[in-house]
Amino acid sequence: MAKKNNDWKKRDGVVYSTSDDFEYNFGNQDDAETLPPAQQKLKVLLDKKARAGKQVTLVEGFVGTEDDLKELGKLLKNKCGVGGSAKDGEILIQGDHRDKVLQVLQQAGYGAKKSGG
Repeated sequence: MAKKNNDWKKRDGVVYSTSDDFEYNFGNQDDAETLPPAQQKLKVLLDKKARAGKQVTLVEGFVGTEDDLKELGKLLKNKCGVGGSAKDGEILIQGDHRDKVLQVLQQAGYGAKKSGG
């Protein structure tokens, strides 16, 4: 059986066009280019919401490709010696490692600051 093209499900509100040369722009198809570390404005905060009371250090505000985000996440996890994840523009580091993460980011040239309590 042939594979169906389900691109039509992604078209927000476009039902029909009478133009012969109409091409729907899906929007977020290309990855954002990664900003240089000095132009990044990262927030380092402690979070325990929806995590069964477990604390995680959260790094928000990364602008760039998913590969660069994962690379930075790997660096932070190695320096802290703990696990974590990097997806959706955020890096999660297990445990309260705000000071260490902030120190590593600033040594790598990133614009980072503590946020929250």
